[in-house]
Amino acid sequence: MVTIRPPHAQALPAEQWRARAAAHAERADALTAGHRARASRGEKHPVEDFLFTYYSYSPAVLRRWHPGPGVELLEAADDPRASWRWYTGGSTPGSLIVDRAAMEAEKAPLLATIERILRSTAARPGRFGCFGLHEWAMVYRQGEHRHDVPLRLGQAATDAVVEAGELRCTHIDAFRFFTPDAVPRNRFAPTRETQPELEQPGCLHAGMDVYKWAMKLGPLVPGELLLDAFELARDIRLLDMQASPYDMRPWGAEPVRIETAEGKAEYVRRQRAFAERSNALRARVLGAWLGEDADVARVSALPTGATA
Repeated sequence: MVTIRPPHAQALPAEQWRARAAAHAERADALTAGHRARASRGEKHPVEDFLFTYYSYSPAVLRRWHPGPGVELLEAADDPRASWRWYTGGSTPGSLIVDRAAMEAEKAPLLATIERILRSTAARPGRFGCFGLHEWAMVYRQGEHRHDVPLRLGQAATDAVVEAGELRCTHIDAFRFFTPDAVPRNRFAPTRETQPELEQPGCLHAGMDVYKWAMKLGPLVPGELLLDAFELARDIRLLDMQASPYDMRPWGAEPVRIETAEGKAEYVRRQRAFAERSNALRARVLGAWLGEDADVARVSALPTGATA
């Protein structure tokens, strides 16, 4: 794992870091308000609540602000962060700083995997020929479906769309939900072991996973960056379900009809935009964590051109 560091810690006065922490909590609360309200009523939204079940991170965790490594919080001795894991005293009496060395020592294998996936994904050309058929492959020739939502075209017509196209899914956490009949139709056979070799920025799920990696990095990622990654994942999830075989119109999601030429073109246009956003976030995560400004510029400039 590369361990390039900023030469000196940045000291933040109490009024500055407390203001950032408060702004972060306010922004997180706004992003999770709908989910929290539905949870209190025992309701579920198949689009907006997905990120809290698929990734299992609660609104309370999302609300927790970290300054990122190399930032010393002044006058923080009485702050709750003093009891949080991966924090230690800074060079100034009464200050706190993220204990990056301790976290990297304990979680070295996980962090090495995260770094490898972030770098390798950003370095590859994006693939833009899947047209979101992974969601269709999850219901292919299957009577029972993951979501209790009607199929927009019905089962027979949904199956026909899969059979008329080509499954090109590169993401293990989508592929593992394929129906048995769909698995042999996929061009790739992703596994957890081959994930670093197959991840590519055109994949919607890989883009959503930037949020997962940022969350797993915990205090190594500034809170503002974590919320940016969450917003990307939220926006991607909307397209994921708009292009799915499910009829999401009762939840305000108009379909992207990928069974048509117009729908395919819209999907690819939005997919390319997400590839650019996700690569920019990968670069920012690496930069905040490892402090490697030159490498971040190189990664963010790598191409996301189409390949078959």
